[in-house]
Amino acid sequence: MSERPVVLRGGTVLTVDAGRSVLPGHDVLVVDGVIAAVGPGLEVPAGTEEIDATGGVVMPGMIDTHRHMWQTAMRGYGADWTLTQYFVWYYLEWGKAFRPEDVHAGNLLGAWEALDAGVTTTVDWSHGLQTVAHADAAVDALEAVPGRFVLAYGNIQDAPANWTATPEFRDFVSRRVTGKENLGFQLAFDVTGDPAFPEKPAFEVAREMGVPVTTHAGVWGATNDDGIKLMHDHGFMTPETVYVHAATLSADSYHRIAATGGSVSVSTESEQSAGQGYPPTWALRSHGIPVSLSMDTSVWWSGDLFSAMRTTLGADRSREHMEAHAQGDTVTHASLRADQVVEWATRGGAAALGRESELGSIEVGKKADVVLLRNDHSPVSFPVLNPHGHVAFQAQRADVHTVLVGGRVVKRDGRLVDVDLASVRRTVDATVEHLRGAMGEEAWQQGMNPDVPETKVLDNPYTYTDYRSAGTHGGTAS
Repeated sequence: MSERPVVLRGGTVLTVDAGRSVLPGHDVLVVDGVIAAVGPGLEVPAGTEEIDATGGVVMPGMIDTHRHMWQTAMRGYGADWTLTQYFVWYYLEWGKAFRPEDVHAGNLLGAWEALDAGVTTTVDWSHGLQTVAHADAAVDALEAVPGRFVLAYGNIQDAPANWTATPEFRDFVSRRVTGKENLGFQLAFDVTGDPAFPEKPAFEVAREMGVPVTTHAGVWGATNDDGIKLMHDHGFMTPETVYVHAATLSADSYHRIAATGGSVSVSTESEQSAGQGYPPTWALRSHGIPVSLSMDTSVWWSGDLFSAMRTTLGADRSREHMEAHAQGDTVTHASLRADQVVEWATRGGAAALGRESELGSIEVGKKADVVLLRNDHSPVSFPVLNPHGHVAFQAQRADVHTVLVGGRVVKRDGRLVDVDLASVRRTVDATVEHLRGAMGEEAWQQGMNPDVPETKVLDNPYTYTDYRSAGTHGGTAS
């Protein structure tokens, strides 16, 4: 059954089309799940729902290309962690304690959180899928929420070559993913740089299945240039590949990414705080590499892309100023502009997922994933003088008035539609209770600032290879 037509009246429309057009006082008409018309004073079909967008900003639904949704029930727990402590907690110690129902709880909470913030498509970088039962639980949660999602299937507790080779994995893909309108699929695993290339069989599975790979690349101490070279030398770098962070790569690696047409998902809040490397948008722009934005995990950071946009602008501009100052110079015009990061948060994400023809901009014929920013109760909602700048620096999730996914209204008047948050809270509380009980109170409290064991974790957190990078901590490759 098709949704009732909807028209958003009189807003300032940020089309995020190729020209980044701004259309003041325009309407956006949605019919049968797609954008049917954009213009002033549109005539609409009888029975169309009218939403007043006057004084507000209408923009495409945002797209997050890297979010560990299974961890959302741990919101804020690791606020003071470094990346090393994150590795210790999830990869080496307590990540194994997550049951299928705990993955479900995190995904459910994270999926609703995304819609609430105007993120209509989210890549669930789900590297906690220890069993197919965990994967089924993850998809059950995503299918219970009316957004668009991409399941990036991964398992940090086992070698990629192992879990991709099982018949259970193949059966899961055919049962739960194939042919789903609102559920895409990727393989999610990292490449340590081990010269034996133990990840090669997983790439071969991805190639055979026609599935994109998303990988944490350019992460200090864990994944760097050696992994990129292995991927390139074996022909596994493709236009569909998404490289997450890419913050500590050399120019050679950036050239390889650019030459093979891949894109980078930048998680600026994460890179700034955790230690993957300096947020690399300055380098990506210089190499012409496409960019999308992501928030990584709510264990630390906010689950919206407003924060991602403003921190990305801040990090890029900060580096530009500091480099100029070091040479006794002054930056007079910022290289990275607000309209560019708005594009990265929308159309950039669609392009990274191979869906730019359908999503990421307000254009006739595209799927109606649309967000209205309007908050009549906030003095920060006016005046809107520079609409792209307003979105990037002034707006926040409380300003998300209306959200449509495929023409369906999933948030109206600032409130999510058809959500039982009390039930979601009970589900999440049960996961927290389980983890707290499994760890014991002392370990639970200590886990917010965990000790770092004397292990190879300083070089990489993966247990399926003994390889140690020569690039960090004075280690030698072995």
